[in-house]
Amino acid sequence: MSITVTTWFLEQTSPADLRTVPAPSGDVSITRAEIPSPEFSRFLYASVGQDVRWLDRLDKGYGWWREMLERPGVETWVAYEKGTPAGFVELAAGAEGAVEIVYFGLLPAFRGRRIGGHLLSYATARAWDMALRLPSLPATRRVWVHTCSKDGPHALANYQRRGFTVYETESEQEEETATAGPWPGAGSVPVGA
Repeated sequence: MSITVTTWFLEQTSPADLRTVPAPSGDVSITRAEIPSPEFSRFLYASVGQDVRWLDRLDKGYGWWREMLERPGVETWVAYEKGTPAGFVELAAGAEGAVEIVYFGLLPAFRGRRIGGHLLSYATARAWDMALRLPSLPATRRVWVHTCSKDGPHALANYQRRGFTVYETESEQEEETATAGPWPGAGSVPVGA
């Protein structure tokens, strides 16, 4: 069966565009994963993308993951609640001071708890100040991201509330695919249950 998938490309062109969100109440922290770990990054990718059909990296081998993670300007920022990974953002510096938010999301059990807006605003600020951590890179001039209608129902609105504006929209037909897992109903189990 074929479905129509709409993709929105969004950007910020100044750090002043960013509208931040304070940390939610409770024990929530965000930390950069400074040691490239293919195992951990693949866990985050597969766990966050399990129900929104993130499939493009699932067949990649260990060497591909290591090479991607070791590229200068690739950073993974991880949100934790009470020491448990709740979600992540992957940033990648590109040409002419552009930084892409390559992946962003929360594990299903952590959605709807006000962690996503905070993680997105925090990571976007890290995209804007990336050259401070990596002086070999040019100063960030643009932060961009794309999201699509297969992502969570609040993804587009979250980006827009953080100050991103749509600069391009595309629609195409795709074959509907099953979600990746990790197992049926995994997102419906409350944290701590």
